[in-house]
Amino acid sequence: MSELTVISVEAPDGVSDDSSADEPSTPQRGGLLRAVLNAVAVALLAAILATGALAIAVPALTGSTALTVLTSSMEPHLPPGTMVVVRPTDPADVEPGMVLTYQLRSGEPTLITHRVTQVLAGADGERRFITKGDNNAEADADPVREVQMRGTVWYAIPWLGWVAMAITGPHRAIVVAVAVIGLFGYAAWAFGSGIIERVRKRSA
Repeated sequence: MSELTVISVEAPDGVSDDSSADEPSTPQRGGLLRAVLNAVAVALLAAILATGALAIAVPALTGSTALTVLTSSMEPHLPPGTMVVVRPTDPADVEPGMVLTYQLRSGEPTLITHRVTQVLAGADGERRFITKGDNNAEADADPVREVQMRGTVWYAIPWLGWVAMAITGPHRAIVVAVAVIGLFGYAAWAFGSGIIERVRKRSA
């Protein structure tokens, strides 16, 4: 009976016969996924905090007002659903090209946000403003008096107006609180999990 001799063949330098070497292990995949989720959570949290600051904190600190565009008269620059932040403005500082928010009739709640196309100076020293919607063919019928002014548009946030309208009243505070707590909770869990994983690797 002939003997069989086992010959071991050494792989050339840099070459491995382990087919799994090219594929990340399950723990590595889990770590990568966790890192991606952490980055997404942090980015989302930052976006929410920034949006909250622009929509709530900044207006409150500056005496401005956040309003929602409801009509298409200011398209394409301010389409319906846009949140505009309107800050108080001295009538003497209003110039053509500015977007003015004013009461349709003095003392009434209905507001219009249109662009100033012309400034008129009356004999009594009061300024009046000719306004027009960017998407309208003609200027508004009546000049806007100073007493009707609420301010000029400072900045706008697309689509946020619809969100604000959907969660008005006490529901808004609840939704915002739940969202913020949930995001902070997830971030804390992800951060804690990362620390525990690193401790396990060091002790292994």
